[in-house]
Amino acid sequence: MRCAVLDDYQGVALTSADWSRLDATVDVFADHIADESALVETLAGYEAVVLMRERTPFPRSVLEQLPDLRLLVTTGMRNASVDVAAATQRGIVVCGTGGLTTSTVELTWALITGLARSVVVENTGLRSNGRWQQTVGTDLAGATLGVLGLGRIGSLVAKVGLAFGMDVAAWSQNLTAGAAAAAGVRLAGSKAELVAAADFLTIHLVLSDRSRGLVGADDLAAMKPSAFLVNTSRAPIVDQDALVTALREERIAGAGLDVYDVEPLPADHPFRTLPTVLATPHLGYVTRGGYAIFWREVVEDIAAFMAGAPVRTIT
Repeated sequence: MRCAVLDDYQGVALTSADWSRLDATVDVFADHIADESALVETLAGYEAVVLMRERTPFPRSVLEQLPDLRLLVTTGMRNASVDVAAATQRGIVVCGTGGLTTSTVELTWALITGLARSVVVENTGLRSNGRWQQTVGTDLAGATLGVLGLGRIGSLVAKVGLAFGMDVAAWSQNLTAGAAAAAGVRLAGSKAELVAAADFLTIHLVLSDRSRGLVGADDLAAMKPSAFLVNTSRAPIVDQDALVTALREERIAGAGLDVYDVEPLPADHPFRTLPTVLATPHLGYVTRGGYAIFWREVVEDIAAFMAGAPVRTIT
């Protein structure tokens, strides 16, 4: 079997698992291939393709141009950039892997604390021999943490907020008072109430038709001018143009971002230069522990498929 591994940015795919168990030729591509025609040309003849999360989309138009493709493996068990229905129609098996929840929780708090204490501004000033102490930090203790989405990740983020002594409130379309209480937080009466009360609004929802654009211009306008927005979930949950405008016009204090509409983020994108943005290049799942699970189970998926008994299939 010929297998292609895409978007191995850090060059660790082959050293993070034992690929020697496979009777396969494995080619690794570290550089992102954004152009669809170039992608199809690169993958011609490969029977298996491994995707690292949503770095490279696999819509129907790509799948239809890869007649040799029989197996598509994505890290994680959900990948919105893969047209699973189209793959199934073409007889392509789609498999996933497990992963870590805690890694995204940890990055969320790196962004929150970094924003609260202006870490980028102060570190830049120190390194450039600039002003000594330029900002006054925001206290977490006593501040309100608004958690939009109280699932596996959101509930752990909320738990950390409680440990910091924050007032933690949560809301989502299906969240009940009982579920909020079980997580030790209070249920906000509405999205509008959550947004208006939050000193830090952090997003932890699955991207769907219902959540796309859920945080819009009106919500950003309702936030406190001193409040921060943090998104380690999926960019389209927030109206990106409205967020850029709110930041440019200083309607909110800042944003911590790990996810974007287009990745890698274009060189001229405002998020690269807006002074109140603390941005990371989609690092939420990028840890040694998470990668160890991803790559080990990728190899297991390929081996199981070759043995005629696919595991962790996605339909």
